[in-house]
Amino acid sequence: MARILIAEDEPRIASFVQKGLAANGFAVTVVGDGPSAQDHAMTGEFDLMVLDIGLPGMDGFAVLSKLRAQRNTIPVIVLTARTSVQDTVAGLEGGADDYMPKPFRFEELLARVRLRLTSERAPELTVLSCGGLILDLRTRRARVGGRTVDLSAREFALAETFLRHPGQVLTREQLLSHVWGYDYDPGSNVVDVYVRYLRRKLGAQRFVTLRGMGYRLDDIA
Repeated sequence: MARILIAEDEPRIASFVQKGLAANGFAVTVVGDGPSAQDHAMTGEFDLMVLDIGLPGMDGFAVLSKLRAQRNTIPVIVLTARTSVQDTVAGLEGGADDYMPKPFRFEELLARVRLRLTSERAPELTVLSCGGLILDLRTRRARVGGRTVDLSAREFALAETFLRHPGQVLTREQLLSHVWGYDYDPGSNVVDVYVRYLRRKLGAQRFVTLRGMGYRLDDIA
């Protein structure tokens, strides 16, 4: 199990990222200031760090600089609202492996985390399947019943979430959080709309509604 360090001082974002990564099989530790981020990263106990720039005590640029000066090679994904060209260049030239702006979508952050870990760890699973439904995460293609089905980016992200939790009841809030991001509207019916899209394209019986609870992906022949 990969161990991820999140250095983020905004509790809502930290909690959102922590829950999302944990749900995808990662062990996650959160710190809320620069000195703690540096201290934790230097232990060698983590496989990757998601680093905010605007940290109290020591900003993310300083944390990154100190880590690289001490020859610490932990992969670092900078996640920040500071999105100017100058900041991006400073982050990458300062030793960041990736630079991702806020606001962000969780599925993109997850993809970047997996990408940065592949050179250090065994390859991640790239094909998901359940009951004749197959998703290729590299080509972003879906196949069902031997035929290729075109899915939009959001439809694919929703289908991937279901396939990573086959047979598990997923609430609308969980699906909103995973697919639409931390700033989603909890009163939105967008999940129901997109589940209808998936039913039309991939088979209505696969996606079971549990009234008052959410949805479940069934393994059907």
